[in-house]
Amino acid sequence: MQKERLDMKITLKDNVVKEFDSAMSVLDIAKSISEGLARNACAGIVDGEVKDLRYVVDKDAEVSICTFEDEAGKLAFRHTTSHILAQAVKRLYPDVKLAIGPAIADGFYYDFDKEKAFTPEELEAIEAEMKKIVKENIPVEKQIITVEEGRTIFAGQDYKLELLEEYAEKGWELSIYTQGDFTDLCAGPHLMSTGTIKAIKLTQATSAYWRGDSSRDAMCRMYGIAFPKASELEAYLKQQEEALRRDHNKIGRELEYFTTVDVIGQGLPVILPNGAKVIQQLQRWIEDTEADWGYQLTKTPYMAKRELYKISGHWDHYLDGMFILGDPHDETKECFALRPMTCPFQYQVYLNRARSYRDLPMRLNETSTLFRNEDSGEMHGLIRVRQFTISEGHLILRPDQLEDEFRGCLELAKYCLETVGLAEDVSYRFSQWDPNRTDKYEGTAEQWEEAQNAMKKILDHLGLDYKVGVDEAAFYGPKLDIQIKNVFGKEDTLITIQIDMLLAQKFGMTYVGEDGKDHYPYIIHRTSIGCYERTLALLLEKYAGALPTWLMPTQAMIVPISEKYHDYAQQLLGKLKAAGIRAEADWRSEKMSYKIREAQLKKIPYMLVVGEKEAADGTVSVRTRKEGDNGVMSADECIALILDDIKNKKR
Repeated sequence: MQKERLDMKITLKDNVVKEFDSAMSVLDIAKSISEGLARNACAGIVDGEVKDLRYVVDKDAEVSICTFEDEAGKLAFRHTTSHILAQAVKRLYPDVKLAIGPAIADGFYYDFDKEKAFTPEELEAIEAEMKKIVKENIPVEKQIITVEEGRTIFAGQDYKLELLEEYAEKGWELSIYTQGDFTDLCAGPHLMSTGTIKAIKLTQATSAYWRGDSSRDAMCRMYGIAFPKASELEAYLKQQEEALRRDHNKIGRELEYFTTVDVIGQGLPVILPNGAKVIQQLQRWIEDTEADWGYQLTKTPYMAKRELYKISGHWDHYLDGMFILGDPHDETKECFALRPMTCPFQYQVYLNRARSYRDLPMRLNETSTLFRNEDSGEMHGLIRVRQFTISEGHLILRPDQLEDEFRGCLELAKYCLETVGLAEDVSYRFSQWDPNRTDKYEGTAEQWEEAQNAMKKILDHLGLDYKVGVDEAAFYGPKLDIQIKNVFGKEDTLITIQIDMLLAQKFGMTYVGEDGKDHYPYIIHRTSIGCYERTLALLLEKYAGALPTWLMPTQAMIVPISEKYHDYAQQLLGKLKAAGIRAEADWRSEKMSYKIREAQLKKIPYMLVVGEKEAADGTVSVRTRKEGDNGVMSADECIALILDDIKNKKR
């Protein structure tokens, strides 16, 4: 085909502009930059949209070439590997029906309709077949089809036909990707051939439901990971070994921080004494810190009538996530719901009497136990649960106070994260609404634009490095989400700071301004350390169970060499406790080395060995978790050492 002269300008990274006389594919644009970049290219971003390397650019555009180092490149790479997995399964098990196979944050999966679950031996055979497909270096080709063509191509593939009809009804472009004897319905993007993928590992086979619906067919789901280099796969597998070692589900149970019980229910952990002590220390510290930052403590009910949630909007936008007591649809009978958040309750504190502009800002905080009906598939140890406690707070303020108070919320959150040692592990997301999903959000487009512009101005003025998350906002306003990953790379929100310009009006919250007229305040919803259970889980993973001394349930363990020194050990124990140190003594008739080893396994920061010389001199032989043998010192010196560690919250 004769190429048309376009004098097309392509703006690359760092605002470098290249001119072309004809339309160019993303891959050809990469080649024009360097052959090395083209070899490593996985996808492109054209005017903000992720595109195939095959995609032809025919007008001025901003283009970024994505390698495996980029998120978009990883997704294309892993998505192609999921198709290789499906192709291998179809080669070995022709009667299996295909469902879906997306790329995910840490790899890929594919769902299959298979009578029996995949065995470990079958996984090995499938992985070997995948490697064979990679060696064949099969070109991957894209084709746009009609719905009629799709019905012919996927005849007998019930799940593909269901998706085909749904996509056609929505008016989406229908595309297929073919690699040799395998074709899949897919929007892409994908790599140019199977040979790009150099390292593959299938990690597990589990069960799932078609489209996540427990009323639909059960699927056999297979997970895997892939990399451009074998060395990267090896590094990943080592990292996974370390993640398993640090997994709070493992550590938390071994060190007796929490347990779960089937007859209590999923997502409802029992916090054992060790875990309860850590959470108690965090809560006391947070409440004292927030008091120092000008917050007033409240205590509100755990439940309320549906009428409260109707005013706030939770009944319309969050009903499926709430635990309901009574029939939610029978308006003739009283119906209650356990609270999923505290905001409508704390507003009643503000509404208790008339307010003036002089009363603002009003900073209200609460150690809030909340209840959310999370999906069973989302449950994970202490990180995602159905009942949890949070350092919740709401600031009611004048519009002119918004930036200063938002900054204060962010500074408090950063201070808390730095103190516990999580500050370097977080990222920031500016969560916005999706204007195409107005049914999901309260308010008008103008109100959302005002709120989001205000937040953007504040974030930019603070110089915060953040990403934008569309359709991640609360239903009543935009928010700053402080994100963190667990040891397996799964990201969750730890702390939120939200701007709300809507709910004050819904609740009739006003203040008398300097002009003598009534005004609606702005509200900031925020947490300072987030959910205590989730924070405990992340701390256990961060420190592999060896929490900072100030948080440890047991801070010192006295180890008497024999029963002859129990009296002195008891005196020492009394001194430590009187000084406010959480101490215990190991009275068992075991060898000293065994008792020290036990204390080390429990991650106890200080081990104080006492024998004949120590009892005679009033000293202790100190061993620390970090440094080992610290030598002999007086009891008072030892206590001062531990107290300094606790007071300064050393890590």
